[in-house]
Amino acid sequence: MQPSLRLIDNPVDRLARTLEALLVVAPRPLSVDELAEATEADEERVETALGLLAGRYREGRSGIVLERAAGGYAFRAARDASEACARLFDRPVQRGLSPAALETLAVVAYLGPVSRPEIARIRGVAADATVAGLVERGLVTEAGREGHTGAVRYETTPLFERVFGLADKDELPDLEDVGADADEIRARLESIAEHRGA
Repeated sequence: MQPSLRLIDNPVDRLARTLEALLVVAPRPLSVDELAEATEADEERVETALGLLAGRYREGRSGIVLERAAGGYAFRAARDASEACARLFDRPVQRGLSPAALETLAVVAYLGPVSRPEIARIRGVAADATVAGLVERGLVTEAGREGHTGAVRYETTPLFERVFGLADKDELPDLEDVGADADEIRARLESIAEHRGA
C-alpha cells in the first residue's frame, strides 16, 4: 500500500482533518469538549489529533497557526501574515489601541464585570466613549446591570482572550507582577498586544 493511502486511512489523521474543518468554519474558539461532541470522538483522541494539527500549523511553517485561546482552539494568522490580513479586512480590532483604551481594557479585564462609573472612578476620567469603542471592537461586552444603580456592567469577551493570546482570564499576569501603576499596566498590555500582532 502506498504511504499516502496509509495516511488517509489513519484514524487520527482523519480526525485531525475533521477538526481542521470544524475550526476553519467556527466563528469562535472551540473547546476539546465541543470538538469531541461534534466528531463523536473521545477527548483523548481529540487532543492527540489537535497535537498533530498544531505541528502542521505552527509559527514559521504555515500562514495560519493553531492556538489555544479563550478556553478552546482556533486558527489565527501567522505573525508574518497578520499585517496583510489587517489590510485586507481593516477590522477595527486590528488597529492599535489608544493608551486610554488599553487602560480601560485593563480595568475591565482585572475587575470585570465593572460599570462605566466604576471605570471612570478608577481611571479618574470619563470612560463612556472608550468603553463604547471597546464594545464596537468586540473586546468587551455587557454583563448585566448593577442592582442598586441599574448601571450596565462590562466584562471582556472571548475575542479579547484570543487577541491577547490567553487561553482564559486566569492567564492574565498577576497585578502584583505588573504593578498597580497605570503606566506599567499600559506598557504590559501594549507589549502583549505587539507580541501577538493585535
